Amino acid sequence: MMKKATIGLMVLFLMGLHGAVAETNLVAGELKILAGNFKFTEGPAADAAGNVYFTDVRAERIYTWSTDGTLELYRENSGGANGLYFDKVGNIYVCEGLNGRVTSISPDGRVEVLADEYNGKGFNKPNDLWIDPKGGVYFTDPAYGKTEKKQDGEHVYYLLPDRSKVIRAIDDLARPNGILGTPDGKTLYVANPAAKEIWKYSIKPGGSLDNKTLFAAVLCDGMTLDERGNLYTTPETVQVFSPEGVLIEEIKTPNRPTNVTFGGKQNRTLFITARAHVYTIEMNVAGMEITTKGG
Repeated sequence: MMKKATIGLMVLFLMGLHGAVAETNLVAGELKILAGNFKFTEGPAADAAGNVYFTDVRAERIYTWSTDGTLELYRENSGGANGLYFDKVGNIYVCEGLNGRVTSISPDGRVEVLADEYNGKGFNKPNDLWIDPKGGVYFTDPAYGKTEKKQDGEHVYYLLPDRSKVIRAIDDLARPNGILGTPDGKTLYVANPAAKEIWKYSIKPGGSLDNKTLFAAVLCDGMTLDERGNLYTTPETVQVFSPEGVLIEEIKTPNRPTNVTFGGKQNRTLFITARAHVYTIEMNVAGMEITTKGG
C-alpha cells in the first residue's frame, strides 16, 4: 500500500514537471529571414491588424511588412527614427533620435510633435517608448555615438496623457534604452545595457515610479511581452524570462538582435530585428497585446 502511494505521488510529481516544461515550450517553428540588406534595423511595432513596422535607423527609413507578405517603404527622411509604438486609434508614435523629439504619425500621414524639450532644453536622442493605458508616453533618452548631451544626463521621461507636461521619471540609470510596460499599466521594464541590467518598476498614479527592482542581470536593447507575461530580451540572442525573472527560453539568430515584437494575423509571429536583417519565427504563444512595440 505504501509503495503504491509512493509511486502515485511520484507520477503526479513527474506530471507536474512535464506540465512545467510544456509551459515553457514557446517556439513553434524555425527561424526565417524576412528581409535583409538594411543598415541597422530597429523598433518593430505591430498595428491592430498584425502588420509590422520597423526602422532602418542609419538609412533614416521606416518600413512596413503587411500580413499578406508585402514589404514596402513607409517613410523616408525619418529623422533617425528608432523606437515605434501604436496607440489605440492607429497613430504610430516615433522616437526621432536625430531630431531629438517624439512624434506621432496619423493614419493619413499627418506628423505631430509630442515632445521636443524638457525644462527648456532639447533631448539627447530619444530611443524607445511605450504608451500606457491612459495615453501617457514613457520614453528613454540616451546619448549614443557622437551625440552631444543637451540634458544633464541620460534619463527616462513621461509625457502626461493630456500632453501638458513632460516629467523626468528616472534619473539614476547610466544609459536607459529599451522600455516596456504591462497592459494593465502597473509595471514598467527599463533596460540599462551599459550596466547589463533590466529594472522593474511599479507605476504610480500620475506616472511616477517606485519599487525599483533588478529584474535580470542581462545586457538588453529592445523588449516585448507574450500573453503569459514572459519578457523577451535582446542580448547576444533572444532570451525569454518568466514573470519571476527566470530564463526559460533562448532563440539564436545569425546576427545579434536589437529588438523584438509579436505580429502577424494571429499575433503569434515573433519579429526580430538584427543589424542588417529582420527575422521571424512562429510561436506557440501570442503577444501580450495586439498593439506592441520596439526601440
